[in-house]
Amino acid sequence: MGSLSIHPVLGVGEVSPGEDVSQILIDALEANGPPLEEKDVLVVTHKIVSKAEGRIVELDSDSPDAHRHLVESEAAGVIRRRGNLVIAQTRHGFICANAGVDRSNAGPGRAVLLPLDPDRSANRIRLRVGRHFGCEVAVIISDTFGRPWRRGLTDIAIGVAGMEPINDLRGETDAHGMVLHVTQVAIADEISAAADLVMQKSSGIPAAIVRGVDWRPGTSGATSMVRSDEDDLFR
Repeated sequence: MGSLSIHPVLGVGEVSPGEDVSQILIDALEANGPPLEEKDVLVVTHKIVSKAEGRIVELDSDSPDAHRHLVESEAAGVIRRRGNLVIAQTRHGFICANAGVDRSNAGPGRAVLLPLDPDRSANRIRLRVGRHFGCEVAVIISDTFGRPWRRGLTDIAIGVAGMEPINDLRGETDAHGMVLHVTQVAIADEISAAADLVMQKSSGIPAAIVRGVDWRPGTSGATSMVRSDEDDLFR
């Protein structure tokens, strides 16, 4: 791999239910650049995808239980509770705070939910933008997650299209000729975190191009990154 560059997609603006996210991104790229190039990765925050898909819920601000009820309705299972914090498993299999229910950048009295099928949403965007710019690209839909053993948040991939989300290096050798037996690199998560460096939570920039990554074409999607119950040593 050579040099890596990250470019914010400017001029997207607020997205409303029913709008075409793919066209919005195409228009922003045409107006502000840079145009997509072969093997680019377009990272899009889930918030604009969810809004366009109508995954917005009005909350009764006078009811202290409204948010809790919404979280429980979105959760496939609750893993842990501590005060108002709920760690839940979503229907996609992701384990995250509050089942992905997010009130930031949602507007007063509203919450934004995760897309119903982020992998499918990512693929729709990939097909449209790739056709428009005439190149093969990958698309990642990202969200901000906490981590159980480290403080702080980072962005990860919840939807992936066009690329394998994990680089499986098992069977290859390291620089000293040792065979790798367990190394699987979560490249889609690494790209998501890198893109977030230029998207910034308060900047209103919901997409970025990551250029220079040597990704492998594939169809596995982000749900393939979820550990099975048999491989989970902590539940």
